[in-house]
Amino acid sequence: MSTFLPDMPVPVPTGDDRGFWLACAEQRLVFQGCAECSRLRHPPIPICPSCRSSKVEWRAAPSDAEVYTFSVVHHAAHPAVTPNIPYVIAVVTFPQMPGVRLISNITDCDPRDVRIGMRVSLWWDRVSETQYLPRFRPTP
Repeated sequence: MSTFLPDMPVPVPTGDDRGFWLACAEQRLVFQGCAECSRLRHPPIPICPSCRSSKVEWRAAPSDAEVYTFSVVHHAAHPAVTPNIPYVIAVVTFPQMPGVRLISNITDCDPRDVRIGMRVSLWWDRVSETQYLPRFRPTP
């Protein structure tokens, strides 16, 4: 069951982010990397900021991450999130993937317990018939 109600807008893959969202639909978390110099980047962009190559490869991410920063949301920006107030929006990092940061949600805990540096684990939230979103919960 989805964290948010069915009327919540879902991502629409376009251009550079298509590989990311297609992988999410298969419950695989991947990040864009440069096929020339190996630099990782997110969000996806067409040209490597390090070497200017346009050669792209997608690399699988680990399921373990940590909270880089976060905010607890107390005012709904969309009616579909109202039942979930308060909820946590976080930026998570992956120690094995330097430079990659992902905006997501921390779920399955009291928002007051979320901390910077907290270890979290990936889970997949089914938000439509064909789309899943990466969410995170505290690592036991």
